Amino acid sequence: MAKRRRLPEEMGIFGVLVLVALVMSMLSPEFMTLGNIQVLMLNGTVVAFLALGQTFVLLTGGIDLSVGSNIALTGMLAAISMQLGAPWWLAGIVAVVVGLLVGLFNGAIIHFVKLPPFIVTFSTYGISAAIPQILTGARSVTVADPMFAVFGRGSLYGIPIPVIMLAIAAAVFIVILRQTPSGVHIYAVGGNADASRLAGVNIGRKILMVYAISGICAGIGGVITTSRLMVGYPTAGSGNEQFYSIASAVVGGVSLFGGIGTIVGALLGAILIATVSNGMNVVGVDSFWQPLVIGVIILLGVSLDAMRRRITLAEGLRRLFAPAAAPPPLAPEGAAGPSPSLDSPGVTRGEQHNR
Repeated sequence: MAKRRRLPEEMGIFGVLVLVALVMSMLSPEFMTLGNIQVLMLNGTVVAFLALGQTFVLLTGGIDLSVGSNIALTGMLAAISMQLGAPWWLAGIVAVVVGLLVGLFNGAIIHFVKLPPFIVTFSTYGISAAIPQILTGARSVTVADPMFAVFGRGSLYGIPIPVIMLAIAAAVFIVILRQTPSGVHIYAVGGNADASRLAGVNIGRKILMVYAISGICAGIGGVITTSRLMVGYPTAGSGNEQFYSIASAVVGGVSLFGGIGTIVGALLGAILIATVSNGMNVVGVDSFWQPLVIGVIILLGVSLDAMRRRITLAEGLRRLFAPAAAPPPLAPEGAAGPSPSLDSPGVTRGEQHNR
């Protein structure tokens, strides 16, 4: 009998993305032009990077609210590094390392101090937002090295460098989650942390790992943002980036409760958010409508996730409390029933010998 093939879980979000793109194309012919598509991809890369890192955190049942201010911190430190004489490539490494350290700090406090991820990352959000303003007196820092622009403005065979970086990161993360024991353990921690601990999974190591990945993605986002503007802004990333990253992951099928989701789904969610935002700009919708639309998308995504979990829970409760199967009827008294064999589970060796 042929095995029935199931459609990928990402087909739903992909269908919505295609539908939105078709609607925007009908509303404005400029939407599908090459120039606008390049702008859409560039504007969506930072949120997409944040969404990829956020996916790892959400899979463990956590959340990272510090990614927005981490963009400002890492981008500003890259600009300051070049101002102090560091080469452009070293400034990029500094930004990514600082993002990594912020992520490790989040993971360490969450695991060892046993504080909720919401509280820890919200506190780190304030700390990361304050440091660049303290260092510069809330002033911007101009990037003088033109080579630094390659991270945000460069292209290879017509493909923007940020898009290439995003594709490479997504491919690496897909391999990590699908082909390595760490990926299996990350899903297990989000599904049932207690069972994972009993199975020998190092919970602390996985928590540190996912928040470190989120910090690295935020650091790359800071590099791209500063490179595109060629200015380090102390308030960069203070807008809706972190909430859009959560929305992208959740709309793409990543559960806020952990254990469910894929990198491809989160990536499609980020593209959908970028498409909606870009399409509203092209059509001419006022900018203050965009948070409303994105908010509705977030609400629908979370609601669908909650409904999916509720249905699963209801099925489990129905099976748990279902009436037990009736026992087989007893044979009438005096009737000859089947004689138990020597290997019957209820017959001891002593009874076999007496017989």
